[in-house]
Amino acid sequence: MKAKLKYGIAAYSGTIDDITFSSYNDGAVCIARKWVMPTLTINNAELGSAAKNLAVLYADCSEEYKSDLRTYADLYARQISGKRKLPPNGYSLFIKMFYAFAEANEGTVDLKSVTYGDVSSLFPDVTTIASAVEAGFLPRVNGADLLIATM
Repeated sequence: MKAKLKYGIAAYSGTIDDITFSSYNDGAVCIARKWVMPTLTINNAELGSAAKNLAVLYADCSEEYKSDLRTYADLYARQISGKRKLPPNGYSLFIKMFYAFAEANEGTVDLKSVTYGDVSSLFPDVTTIASAVEAGFLPRVNGADLLIATM
């Protein structure tokens, strides 16, 4: 149904209680509908398993490596992200790097089960930010070659 909001608010996007609002035509139209729990699929479960495992892997990384990720995220925001876009943080770039890494190594890397020991001993391409950029798992930015702290 078309919604009319009070206090000069033309449109709203989001969910309040059990109603989901959507904004269209640059805020000229606001549609409201009942919120419905999405049906979970096998893909949701697989993505969730990979996300949980990558969170454990990130927690095991050294503070120096995480600091290099934050520095890389800052460089990425200045050199690649647009001014009107929200730049990624270090953790989101860590996830991006591992998905690119898994795609390049399809037969040997499973994000649901890869461990810190596996990565640090078998896959040196992602043990530093500089090597991940060199291998093409992260976009090239100026100054990335100085980020050499290991996981």
